[in-house]
Amino acid sequence: MSTATLKKDYQERIVPALTKEFNYTTVMQVPRLEKIVINQGLGEATQDKKIIETAINELTAITGQKAVATLSRKDISNFKVRKKMPIGVRVTLRREKMYEFLERLVRVALPRIRDFKGIESKLDGRGNYTLGISEQIIFPEINIDNISKLLGMNITFVTTANTDEEGYALLKQFGLPFKNAK
Repeated sequence: MSTATLKKDYQERIVPALTKEFNYTTVMQVPRLEKIVINQGLGEATQDKKIIETAINELTAITGQKAVATLSRKDISNFKVRKKMPIGVRVTLRREKMYEFLERLVRVALPRIRDFKGIESKLDGRGNYTLGISEQIIFPEINIDNISKLLGMNITFVTTANTDEEGYALLKQFGLPFKNAK
């Protein structure tokens, strides 16, 4: 399946299903996936600058879009952090790249997690969902032999849903394997 098919699937199957479930009067009320933000916080990067470069390269390989370093906002002496020091990596996916990544995440990456029983179904109250992944090696784009350090990441699905129920229903329709169905 290509990105066009996931987008088509949204328009042809998911929109009517959600319209029926929540009794929407117009297609514009149906929640949609706006963007997917992938973020890695790298506290160890204060000691080793190479970690940021490695993380940028890995995240770029995973998403197919150039990742950027996130900078600290202020000095924190206890953590040896200076203002504007790179302390993380992130990438924001929209449109085709977003659907492409979502499909690879659901079909390839998540099933590769050891002892996988589904993901938590706790949304943020506004219909958005953040999935924490502890190792980047679940993605097939990462070569395990070249890994120097296991890095986790947060994947945030930003939707236009107004409530958690709508956001949950949308993400469930996209195929995210939630543990306990509501």
